Amino acid sequence: MDTGSIVYLVSRLLVVAVAAFLAIILWSRTRDLAWMLMVIGTVASYADILFDLLVKFGLLDEAGFSPFGIPLGQILFSNLPYLFFAAAFIVMILRKRVR
Repeated sequence: MDTGSIVYLVSRLLVVAVAAFLAIILWSRTRDLAWMLMVIGTVASYADILFDLLVKFGLLDEAGFSPFGIPLGQILFSNLPYLFFAAAFIVMILRKRVR
């Protein structure tokens, strides 16, 4: 792994770590479903970056998460944040539409 990709991953990790920390603080102060889904999506994004780092540094074997050659871990962790964000947007759209 070259220096550029390490700097890229570590910078992503630091930025999303700050976002996840602030999201967790917000989570403790809100009971709104849409905001809670946004917080969960941010924390899931942090998990995605951690998974990538563990695989890149060789601390986690991605083959263990790849039945039949399908990288389930990578697919799950990369798409999970956006599923929570989409759910939050749907909740907001339905809330605005009902009123």
